[in-house]
Amino acid sequence: MRAGGQGSQQGMTLVEVLVALVILGVGLLGAAAFQLNALKYTDSARMTSQASFIAYDMMDRIRANAAADYSIAPPASGNPDVARDQDLFDFNTNIASSLGATATGSITVNRQVYTITITWDDSRAANAADSRRSFVLSSRTAIDPVVIP
Repeated sequence: MRAGGQGSQQGMTLVEVLVALVILGVGLLGAAAFQLNALKYTDSARMTSQASFIAYDMMDRIRANAAADYSIAPPASGNPDVARDQDLFDFNTNIASSLGATATGSITVNRQVYTITITWDDSRAANAADSRRSFVLSSRTAIDPVVIP
């Protein structure tokens, strides 16, 4: 030490370095958790979009083949000779390939209003063991006949 004055500190102490590392580590862990949540929710949004595309595609097919009954059970294999059977087969194939093997789809009709329901497992985004989500599309496929009283 010099006589008559105090020496100035040069560099950082070990405690300061450790505190800085702890703060940096906590910040990086928070950023990683944020990124993981973003990936989960992006996957959930992708599945919802896929369900929407599949449902609207099926509704367009129903409108194109309005004389057919699409509320029957889908066939086990496609049949290119019968448009309705091929459409229903494609509907189920698209659901299974895009939303997973446990995803299901159904079509009901009531007074020319078709309702397409697609349900899939979204437990990854919901952080629950069994969290099913559904997309429901309803649309009228024909104009009601005019009734003259």
